[in-house]
Amino acid sequence: MLLLRHHPASLRCHVRLDSAIHRLAMSTAASASAPPASSAASDYHCRTKHSLTAGYARGPGRLDWANQPNPFLRFSPPSQIPLPNPPPVIAGIPYPSLFHSPPPPPSPQPLSVNSLSALLFHSLALSAWKSAGVSTWSLRVNPSSGNLHPTEAHLLFEHPRDPGRLVVSHYAPRDHLLEVRSAAPLADFPALLPPLATAVLALSSIFWRESWKYGERALRYCNHDVGHALAAVAVAAAALGWDVRLLDGLSDEDLGYLVGVEKGAPPPPDGLPDKMVRGKAPWVERQHPDCAVLLFPAGSEPKVDYGAMSAALRGLDRLEWVGKANALSKDHVVWDVIYHTAEAVKKHGPAPGESFSVNPWRRNTVLSDGLYKELTAQEVVRRRRSAVDMDGVHVMGRDTFYQIMLHCLPSGDVSPEELQGPPSALPFRVLPWDAEVHAALFVHRVSELPKGLYFLVRNEEHFDMLRRAMRQDFEWERPEGCPDGLPLYRLMKGDCQQIAMQISCFQDIASHGCFSLGMISRFELVLHEKGEWMYPRLFWETGVLGQVLYLEAHAVGISATGIGCYFDDAVHEVLGLKDLEFQSLYHFTVGAPVLDKRIMSLPAYPGPGIDA
Repeated sequence: MLLLRHHPASLRCHVRLDSAIHRLAMSTAASASAPPASSAASDYHCRTKHSLTAGYARGPGRLDWANQPNPFLRFSPPSQIPLPNPPPVIAGIPYPSLFHSPPPPPSPQPLSVNSLSALLFHSLALSAWKSAGVSTWSLRVNPSSGNLHPTEAHLLFEHPRDPGRLVVSHYAPRDHLLEVRSAAPLADFPALLPPLATAVLALSSIFWRESWKYGERALRYCNHDVGHALAAVAVAAAALGWDVRLLDGLSDEDLGYLVGVEKGAPPPPDGLPDKMVRGKAPWVERQHPDCAVLLFPAGSEPKVDYGAMSAALRGLDRLEWVGKANALSKDHVVWDVIYHTAEAVKKHGPAPGESFSVNPWRRNTVLSDGLYKELTAQEVVRRRRSAVDMDGVHVMGRDTFYQIMLHCLPSGDVSPEELQGPPSALPFRVLPWDAEVHAALFVHRVSELPKGLYFLVRNEEHFDMLRRAMRQDFEWERPEGCPDGLPLYRLMKGDCQQIAMQISCFQDIASHGCFSLGMISRFELVLHEKGEWMYPRLFWETGVLGQVLYLEAHAVGISATGIGCYFDDAVHEVLGLKDLEFQSLYHFTVGAPVLDKRIMSLPAYPGPGIDA
């Protein structure tokens, strides 16, 4: 059992919140407090919780370095479209201007090899190589749990140098190029690129890359990374004058045709196993189709016919596909629950009444552009790093904290009569559903703001539901100086550093920053009302929010990191949440990083030519 240290009774947050966790740790029934699971998604979610009493979710226990998956998927023999590296200079946009200028963003760039290069270079490309001793590894613009990068990207577009030719390609970030998997006359597939559309970008996951390290909990992390990638693409596209919207009416089967699931690793020979299996299992290197987004000029609204697009995607299966996928590992571990759950939460087509639509573009509320460093949006996204330690000293200004919180709101700058919830601001506008995710904040070092527990309500329709579900002795007071239109509330004053550290698997980084947070999502009702296919999408939303926090931190001159390891029900106990009405899906910390001087930074391109 993990034991907790107690704190001075002079601080209310220490006493009241630490005692809540202590009660949970001492309760032998704590791990069984949730009601019986009613769906595959909730069953998986409860099964993969880290617990103060029952221990951590099932994982490998040790790392099998000999079989660490190759982070780079390649197809050979390749038919390639080289991309300018770096892309030709397109006028840099000051980072705050991308969010604060009157919408829509700059005049749209035409589709070209140069603009495709810029899109990918500032969203999914390598950002650096790191070296320490005999080890060398790559970093990317889009963050990933454990830097394992399960996410693959695919682009469908009209070849800018061969008009009328539709190209289906895979992005290879190590060499910053597109691998052409298939091609056909665009006239044969007009529904795939409707009028006004620029391109379609699809994301897929290779679960094995995450489960190699994290075991059964890896499905959560893969979907965090989908959200990170969605936000990265949305921000890079906005800098080109493009908008991005999820094509969420497509089924998982449709998406499989687009990413070429059956054109890569083989399927399981005898169906999905019903237990964990060790040994050669090349099928676990198959891609799982996650989602696709439509890219189009900002300010326009393409008309998408999901039925026609679905039929056209199925037609891709009849084309000739080129390239054989490289093997990622010699041996594997099959965490069966991941694949059964992924199968159960697939979406099978548009929800009733679902159609493609684009929300009006809204800017974010601005306190002062002077709170940010003089960096372009392109510089910020490529400088993003995941901190591995915080200094425990740096104090953030209150206005900077409030500005970051304003950028976390989905609806942007709304009128006093409107509520936060609909996704209209960058990058949340990539998502077609109203916000489901909120933030419970542990404020440690923000000047003129008392230390304590705070809560950001990102969908104000949920406010009454949240108050009823959480501890009845919480204050729900607006903090001093809080801007109008920012639904931020102080729940309790006091030093919460030990609490933040304890619930985040005793990681000091959760207490050594300026603030840390848990992302709290409406859960059981969402799965019941909309369907189990919302389970991965809730994690996508947390990943989008996490990417905003990454970029905001770097834009003001500090750093951040996502925290996937936390004690789920300890977080819920702190907040007073019971059952599965709300669940904590992702944690995060923001502060001044401690840099490890033993690690050498190298340019992203040209790299050392290794797969790491």
